[in-house]
Amino acid sequence: MSHENDEPLLIAFCCQYCSYSAADLAGSMRLPYPPNVRIVRTPCTGRLEVEFFMKAFEKGADGILVAGCLEGGCHFTEGNLLAKGRVGYTRKFLSEAGLDAERIRMINISAAGARPFVDHVNEMLAVLKKLGPSPLKSMNPSKNAEIRI
Repeated sequence: MSHENDEPLLIAFCCQYCSYSAADLAGSMRLPYPPNVRIVRTPCTGRLEVEFFMKAFEKGADGILVAGCLEGGCHFTEGNLLAKGRVGYTRKFLSEAGLDAERIRMINISAAGARPFVDHVNEMLAVLKKLGPSPLKSMNPSKNAEIRI
């Protein structure tokens, strides 16, 4: 949860070609979503590694949303499929460690999907509110730590 108002901190790793464009379009369309979402633009979600997700949790994220191109529509052929596997592996790892696997999920959004992007963000934040703060936050004693990935 973020320090200012105890809202969950959501890190959204977004593919620059599709989901980042959808997030940008949401802003242009003035579709509101909470300010406790941090969007990280990536060249392709296939570039993301499990270590990136775990580092985000370690640095204070309550949840992670990986948003890639539509399946079959990846600009790098199969990057989103690689990311899907890594998110699945991370979910399994979290479960085996006694943490809730719902703290990370993958979605596929087209560049024109501003409304679905906002809906997924709001849905994920609702799940994170139910789960409460990430147990990994207590391992990071600095309340003002920046998340740098």
